[in-house]
Amino acid sequence: MSGDHVHNDSQIEADFRLNDSHKHKKDKEHRHKEHKKDKDREKSKHNNSEHKDPSEKKHKDKHKNNDKHREKDGEKHREKDGEKHRDKNGEKHDKHREKDGEKHKDGEKHKEKDAEKHRDGEKHKDKHRDKDREKRKEEKMKSSSGSVKVKKANGFSSPVRVKDEPEDDGFHMSPKENKAMKRPRDDDEDYKPKKIKSEDEKKGKKRKQEEEDIKPKKKSKGKGNEGEVKKKKVKKEEEEKWKWWEEERHADGIKWKFLEHKGPVFAPPYEPLPDNVKFYYDGNLVKLSPKAEEVATFFAKMLDHEYTTKDIFRKNFFKDWKKEMTADERNLITNLGKCDFNAMSQYFKEQSEARKNMTKEEKQKIKEENERLLQEYGFCVMDNHRERIANFRIEPPGLFRGRGDHPKMGKLKKRIMPEDIIINCSKDSKYPVAPAGHKWKEVRHDGKVTWLVSWTENIQGSIKYIMLNPSSRIKGEKDWQKYETARRLKMCVEKIRNTYKEDWKSKEMKVRQRAVALYFIDKLALRAGNEKEEGETADTVGCCSLRVEHINLFQELDGQEFVVEFDFPGKDSIRYYNKVPVEKRVFKNLQLFMENKQPDDDLFDRLNTSILNKHLQDLMEGLTAKVFRTYNASITLQQQLNELTNGDDNVPAKILSYNRANRAVAILCNHQRAPPKTFEKSMMNLQGKIDAKKDQLMDARRELKSAKADAKVKRDEKSKKLVESKKKAVQRVEEQLMKLEVQATDREENKQIALGTSKLNYLDPRISVAWCKKYGIPIEKIYNKTQREKFAWALDMADEDFAF
Repeated sequence: MSGDHVHNDSQIEADFRLNDSHKHKKDKEHRHKEHKKDKDREKSKHNNSEHKDPSEKKHKDKHKNNDKHREKDGEKHREKDGEKHRDKNGEKHDKHREKDGEKHKDGEKHKEKDAEKHRDGEKHKDKHRDKDREKRKEEKMKSSSGSVKVKKANGFSSPVRVKDEPEDDGFHMSPKENKAMKRPRDDDEDYKPKKIKSEDEKKGKKRKQEEEDIKPKKKSKGKGNEGEVKKKKVKKEEEEKWKWWEEERHADGIKWKFLEHKGPVFAPPYEPLPDNVKFYYDGNLVKLSPKAEEVATFFAKMLDHEYTTKDIFRKNFFKDWKKEMTADERNLITNLGKCDFNAMSQYFKEQSEARKNMTKEEKQKIKEENERLLQEYGFCVMDNHRERIANFRIEPPGLFRGRGDHPKMGKLKKRIMPEDIIINCSKDSKYPVAPAGHKWKEVRHDGKVTWLVSWTENIQGSIKYIMLNPSSRIKGEKDWQKYETARRLKMCVEKIRNTYKEDWKSKEMKVRQRAVALYFIDKLALRAGNEKEEGETADTVGCCSLRVEHINLFQELDGQEFVVEFDFPGKDSIRYYNKVPVEKRVFKNLQLFMENKQPDDDLFDRLNTSILNKHLQDLMEGLTAKVFRTYNASITLQQQLNELTNGDDNVPAKILSYNRANRAVAILCNHQRAPPKTFEKSMMNLQGKIDAKKDQLMDARRELKSAKADAKVKRDEKSKKLVESKKKAVQRVEEQLMKLEVQATDREENKQIALGTSKLNYLDPRISVAWCKKYGIPIEKIYNKTQREKFAWALDMADEDFAF
């Protein structure tokens, strides 16, 4: 039915275009000629006949106005293959078409005859379709061998590498496969089909199909390349993360075999003050020499600091300042109290304020310059790896402050020059270049030390170093070795304890003192205490340097027997105060050590740190007094975490448990600090947030109660959903309130405890990493980015089952 209908419509359109019958004969001849041409083209293009249908409509629209007559004949050819390829019955079909045209002119009279003749024509059409199928098969076999040449003859270049492709490479597809190839191409925004100017519609379709076949291949190839590039980038990033802990260490104390760096960055030269910034002595204007003015600015910058009120600071400063003055200035300026530094101080305050108010562009310039210096001087190459340097800048000149009540505070720290610098690098490296007009003091090639640059400072005569960053291999190896030594101590600590307990009864006083001191270092995690020259450093003490005045003995105190009260200035002049009950034998020995001694006499007068550490080396290889401190800190953290952590708690509560465990270690190690100046203000702000959150919780609970009441009355789905929503809101606010309260508790408990020191220097990081993995705590909650880089080895090697 549909075939007949199409046939009728085609004839009607053709007959309307022919106005009289004698013209129709000419049209018949014309169509025979066109049929022959079409037949030739069909032979040369038959390979692509299967690709015509999907793009037929597109090309019809584009060439509609070019050749309507040929387009309609082509359409007839596709729909009525039998009619075009007839031999004997061709005349009958032509007569039939003429009669059909006359019947359309006469009207309804000839409808029945027309139907009969169409049925006869359909029979002939079916016969010729069979013949046409056989011809197509023959043509396909012939054209497959010479398709490439035909394409070139028609003016189209052949597809890329067609000759090399197998027959089933996708250039000969079923209609379904062809559609599958076209879909991704249609979505490609970059694809623009070329305009076909040829009159032959089939040529256009052929070329479009070639482009279609080639383009998806290029696209898929591109995707593959992108995937390869991404993989390369990922591999490159992985390579940059040097897992040095998986490699063998250098033997015989060698730290590195190749070291190359650019040397240090020196402090900028002094810039004289503007003329409008005045200095007065005894009310009179005095123009200072450049050297004297520079030292005066150091004091002016600290004018509001409590240091400048201390007598020792002022005395040391004035003494060193006079050394930098000219003879006339020394004769004139004889009393620091008559010096007026206020104008200088005000100038530096304005400078500081100006820096704070700099524009984004100005800040960006400074940032870029700092980044440039970092990239140039902040990295070195050590054993074929780029390593970060910790402090590549030489400290500028200034006034020495020291830790605690240091006797040399206020003294002048002189400017370090290249002539003071010793460079350490490998012989086969490119040596750092000294600033113009200067030269290095010395260039060394010592692979058994870890420093890159060294110099001697003038205050205490100590050697200063430029070292690698804490995240470097050398620093990481040192940390790892430190904690492994502490873990080895765990295996033999009971044996060592039994040994020093036996030594409490020794007949030799030296052995008894050593045994009691070791007991305190083990039990209280006291520092060993180094020997110090009087007047060179602050009066701080450790275990071996305790004096009689630093302890008090109580037979009984607060219901406990044999109590020792410690009260002495520890590191950084931080007071160590503790009351601890001790073993009876220890108590008796202390009484013995204190006999016939003055308060300022040494408690352990026959002991020093060197003697103690030598004895410890005999007990275990690598054991020092400091290892006991590291061991006790780490084992305490492990025990406290096991006791305090509740697996059912939420993350904030677990972190509070971790901080409490860390605090127990900090107390053990006496890591105290002064409460921050902003502590009260920050606590008030936090309390304000807590109060606001409590009000919010009350409102949320009130809304929930109201929603429940409405739900009882209405009993519909909407009311039930509202109740659930209000319940969730209450839970959310409760969690937020609890988080704030935990934060407040944590801050209050830690206001005088420094948790960072023990976390970074005394606690095996693998304990913290294992705890985080076991309880699902993000490692970022425990270690910041810098700390994670420092402990990369621990993050990689520790699993949740690790135990110290």
